[in-house]
Amino acid sequence: MKSYQKLTTDVSQITEAGEEGADGKPLCHQKLSAWWLGGGLLMVATLLSGVTVWVLGQIWWDQHGIPFWSKCTSVPENRRFDCYPERNVIVTRELCEGRGCCFVDSERPLDRMKGVPWCFYPPDFPSYTLGSMNETDLGMVGFLTRKTKAYYPKDIEKLHLSVEFETDSRLHVKITDATNPRYEVPLDVPQATKRAENPLYSIEFCKEPFGLIVKRRVSGTVLLNTTVAPLFFADQFLQISTVLPSTFLYGLGEHESNFLHNLEWNTLPLWARDVPPAESYNLYGVHPFYLLMEKGGAAHGVFLLNSNLMEVVLQPAPALTWRTIGGILDFYIFLGPDPNLVVRQYQQVIGFPAMPPFWGLGFHLCRWGYETSNKTWEMVKAMRNFQIPQDAQWNDIDYMNGSRDFTVDSERFASLPQLVEDLHKHGQYYVLILDPGISSTQPPGSYWPYDEGLKRGVFINNTQGKPLIGNVWPGFTAYPDFSNPNTHRWWLENLNRLHALVPFDGLWIDMNEPSNFIDGSTEGCSQGELDNPPYVPGILGGFLSARTICTSAKQSVSVHYNLHNLYGLMEAKATASALVEIRGKRPFIISRSTFPSQGRYSGHWLGDNQSEWKDMFWSIPGMLSFSLFGVPLVGADICGFFKSTSEELCIRWMQLGAFYPFSRNHNSQDEQAQDPTAFSPAGRTAMKEALELRYALLPLLYTLFHRAHLQGDTVARPLFFEFPKDEATYALDKQFLWGRGLLVTPVLESGADSVTGYFPRGVWYDYYTGSSVNSSGESLRMAAPLDHINVHLREGTILPTQKPGGSTWLSRRNPLRLIAALSQNANAWGDLYWDDGESLDTFEKGDYSYLVFNVMQNTFTSTVLHSSVEATYITVEKLSVYGVREEPKTVTVSGKDWPFTYLTNQVLSVSDLRLPLSQGFYIRWM
Repeated sequence: MKSYQKLTTDVSQITEAGEEGADGKPLCHQKLSAWWLGGGLLMVATLLSGVTVWVLGQIWWDQHGIPFWSKCTSVPENRRFDCYPERNVIVTRELCEGRGCCFVDSERPLDRMKGVPWCFYPPDFPSYTLGSMNETDLGMVGFLTRKTKAYYPKDIEKLHLSVEFETDSRLHVKITDATNPRYEVPLDVPQATKRAENPLYSIEFCKEPFGLIVKRRVSGTVLLNTTVAPLFFADQFLQISTVLPSTFLYGLGEHESNFLHNLEWNTLPLWARDVPPAESYNLYGVHPFYLLMEKGGAAHGVFLLNSNLMEVVLQPAPALTWRTIGGILDFYIFLGPDPNLVVRQYQQVIGFPAMPPFWGLGFHLCRWGYETSNKTWEMVKAMRNFQIPQDAQWNDIDYMNGSRDFTVDSERFASLPQLVEDLHKHGQYYVLILDPGISSTQPPGSYWPYDEGLKRGVFINNTQGKPLIGNVWPGFTAYPDFSNPNTHRWWLENLNRLHALVPFDGLWIDMNEPSNFIDGSTEGCSQGELDNPPYVPGILGGFLSARTICTSAKQSVSVHYNLHNLYGLMEAKATASALVEIRGKRPFIISRSTFPSQGRYSGHWLGDNQSEWKDMFWSIPGMLSFSLFGVPLVGADICGFFKSTSEELCIRWMQLGAFYPFSRNHNSQDEQAQDPTAFSPAGRTAMKEALELRYALLPLLYTLFHRAHLQGDTVARPLFFEFPKDEATYALDKQFLWGRGLLVTPVLESGADSVTGYFPRGVWYDYYTGSSVNSSGESLRMAAPLDHINVHLREGTILPTQKPGGSTWLSRRNPLRLIAALSQNANAWGDLYWDDGESLDTFEKGDYSYLVFNVMQNTFTSTVLHSSVEATYITVEKLSVYGVREEPKTVTVSGKDWPFTYLTNQVLSVSDLRLPLSQGFYIRWM
């Protein structure tokens, strides 16, 4: 019997359990998901991968004769969805079956230790029932009705389901309370105005129990299938599960982990927390977005727009479960199919990152514990004395008077204004730290930030309506409520007053999870459900206010329970707006806590790491993850923050850190100095050379940031983004690319003088020499002496490089060297974006230059597509072409004969060109 209802042509369909689709195959019987042998009859249900196979025999579910124990034992371990996720509870058979779930008391204790559930949902666990779906201009809407009472309090009986076909590559699915409004994330996301005409996806709905299946139309790959476990939607417990088409899963931060996630019963809690990075902990930021590589090289992404405490459970089916304790289920699915396109599509929702100032891409130096402005100044002068490139000097909280925001210690940092003036005279910049905690213990009338904040009501309040008081560096503190527009004005005025004392250029906003050295507040927290919800995901500390403020605290938009994970984002937004008003230039901000859309306002550093080799390695997957999250301006504390580094470790880390998009050396007080001047002449030279390499490549890096700002491209990039069909690249997180063509292979182990790197199929050129290797897709061992980091160019790439100077101010007008790495058919391509490096909206206003470089038929061409005055100050001094197979007889530059050199490693060099960048030219060899 068929009772199939077609809702939209080739886009969606709906079936009852037991009904059939248009092809006659069952659509919703994925839930047995196992082999079951009994009564002499073999029953095969639809597999979790979404591949339908047939059901043979007469026995079907409980009502058709399958005993309960048979249904339970039929579910394989890797496909068990946990029915009793509560921690610190010994789950007994009685507790488990009281929820209507299967209990299998494993005889193997290791199964429990590794996370295999022994209390899990049976295939027919009751959930919601889907009513009829109705067409809308953008998609469909319908209602879900709870079939039986769930076991979490305040279960919501009727839900509203909205499905919008927003673009051909973006599907939007939203589930919320049909009767009462619920908190939704106050993020500015685009609203679709018309329905997609040729979507890459199809969607199917199962009526009872409710589930949805999203498929890729061309291949039929099942991207989501939520029929495999029940949907829960209580006031403080929301859960939905899906199977995955592969195990190649990335994203879901912030955690210290490999770039490719481990799906062996791995739980990822998402709750902003002040804690030094460590495996399995929830860290500073929250990014509920994942990218998954499918078999065959296609990719898709999923974003849950929810700011409440949540966890994501990964299991080896492969499958994934979202659990959150508030808000709604608001999903965006991005179809790619290329991984680069997935990240672009994600950023079309959360916003493209801001264009950083050029100086922000230079080298930054900081230490907690300079102690005085004079010692800070000595550091700056030492860097200049050794001619080591540096763009920005920073100070940690020791510049403050008693660790209080917006103050300067008038004794220890008396010369700070003169230091900043000296930096500016040398084309360098100054960055200060600010924490959100405002001291609340100063005598009335003595501390304007707190006094004025009280008058204006800008602080987060406790449940009694008074400012919540915690404890951070200055002692007892109040916390600004950045969800309140009045707070933004108060924040600006405070920054203005500080800027009048010390004309800083950028800000470092720290401790903004928000951090609290006591749990909750000085008065504790309420005993209510906001501070003690019925379910708490597996966060560090085990309760919501651990090292932060009470979640019952009141903010302008909502309670802190809903807004906690947004605190760093909201502070960054207020800070960016203030810096634009104060300086009239692009803001430079680095934030510790982050949330989706953070890249629009700030960059991020990866937190308080340690001077350990393993921490240097962890920085690469951390950097690559934030590339997925739309925060390209990211890096780790070079040489480590805690502990004292060795010279070898710091050299290797400076080499790697030269390729962080955000490059800063920073360490803690009471540790040995680790700036480049602190080491032996050989160590200092190696670090200087690494930084000079970075400064030479800044034209490339700046162009990559322009493309990130314009269309959401990644800057630091995993290899599989460029080689999505090469599965050997999927787990690589010890190498990375800048853009499409610059491969970095750092040394990450002590005592090594060589390094092994993977080279995808094609020709790769040594950046320094132009020597080439034609790889079939293989790992190669390379020499890596202590003063060398291996960098290679991908065939078909043209790089713009520049003679490095002591700062970006000095190097920006130096001549360019262009490097063309020819493909096997002797072609190459590259581009360059150039502007004044600091003005607002230069691209939007047309105040920029953009050039495209090509090599075809033995001719290099520079084409100026857009020009501004900045390009007239720069000349092209040299062209190097890698992979010229035969020595040319002649070289002409725009028709004129020109001298050249040709090396046996097939490198052609044409020097002393002095060609204006602002004018097109061509160079031909024959």
